Amino acid sequence: MLRQRIITALVLVAVMLGALAADSAWPFALLTLLLIAAAGWEWARLNQAGAGLALAFGGALALAGGATLSGPLKDHAPPALWWAAAALWLGLGAVALRSGPTAWPQLPRAVRWAVGIVALWSAWLALTHAHVIGVNFMLSLLCLVWMADIAAYFGGRAFGRRKLAPSISPGKSWEGVWSGMAGVLLLAALWIALDRWFGFDGPSLYSRLLHGLGLAGMVLALLAMCGMSVVGDLIESLVKRAAGAKDSSRLLPGHGGVLDRVDALLPVLPLALALVTLGTP
Repeated sequence: MLRQRIITALVLVAVMLGALAADSAWPFALLTLLLIAAAGWEWARLNQAGAGLALAFGGALALAGGATLSGPLKDHAPPALWWAAAALWLGLGAVALRSGPTAWPQLPRAVRWAVGIVALWSAWLALTHAHVIGVNFMLSLLCLVWMADIAAYFGGRAFGRRKLAPSISPGKSWEGVWSGMAGVLLLAALWIALDRWFGFDGPSLYSRLLHGLGLAGMVLALLAMCGMSVVGDLIESLVKRAAGAKDSSRLLPGHGGVLDRVDALLPVLPLALALVTLGTP
């Protein structure tokens, strides 16, 4: 299993680095669109879609993304779009997490599918816009979620006492959440220092938030994104538990499915794009 995980991770990193090294933004946009279409296929399968319909769902998501690449949203998306996507996740998290796994299948399938389309498409669009802003900005955003997850894992193992959502994800604790937030604040401080020393291709997410919102505003924004990363993780766990599935699929050997790897990113990506518009002239 470990060997599979390492090989899969190395292949994904190599492909991603190749897309990032391209002179045009198109290779990265198309690669991430392929991944998000696969996540759409997984979402549909987890929400009672048959094999053919799940493929159609993933195809529809890919077509929606392709249409976006040829339209005005490719270069500019209004802040209202990012705020609407963040609000969708906030509402989804509040309702789904309060109701629990048993209530999720009671929602009409069309509603669950529509939620998946909007959530996945908006996250993919936010990622492509983050890439256009700058590689440093995009990597700092991705690393925020990864740091929150890693710090929460180790903090939860070391200090975890109070369960966060035992009916959805028994391994998560409130202490893990606080540890994740502390890890992200430390990462932000280090990254801001690196921005000042090296410059890179533009300011990171953390430097932009500091410049636009001030220190207190940046801290609150980072804590909000950490919280939403937990919501994304819990929502996917809830959907899998409702479907009786351990992984979203087996597309990524040793890692499960695409959704298993990007669940925490989905709500954070549009929220980050929304937050950096605050304090911007």
